[in-house]
Amino acid sequence: MSAPGTPAPERTTCAQARAEVSWVLLGVCCGLPLEQARRLHDDALLVATELTSNAIRHAGGTTAFDVGLHGDRLWMSVSDRSVEVPRRTPSEPKVPGGFGWLVVQRLSSRVTVDVGDGGKTITAELRLPAAPDGSGSL
Repeated sequence: MSAPGTPAPERTTCAQARAEVSWVLLGVCCGLPLEQARRLHDDALLVATELTSNAIRHAGGTTAFDVGLHGDRLWMSVSDRSVEVPRRTPSEPKVPGGFGWLVVQRLSSRVTVDVGDGGKTITAELRLPAAPDGSGSL
């Protein structure tokens, strides 16, 4: 609960992040062959889920989530209150988890982490496939 006069944090859930990503990708995916559209959509949803679930699990929750298109890229930004930079942690073979940060890095064409006084923002970019007619990005 926030103190009187203090705005409550955003607290985006994984489901909300996935819905926003799906909405932004709707027009892009409609112009692609089915398999390319599925791959882009699935990869983007997985990145959004990993970023938000990691913020919830390891950084006290999200304080902001944003998604958009810029040129030939889809970008997603998740902010939280932790200043700790994500790192790959060795995991035990029989213990689930520990691969989220690696998944984000592998599926994204670029990942940045900006740390400030009140927390950090992680931005992941996914490259959009070329238009079916070969004219470049959609």
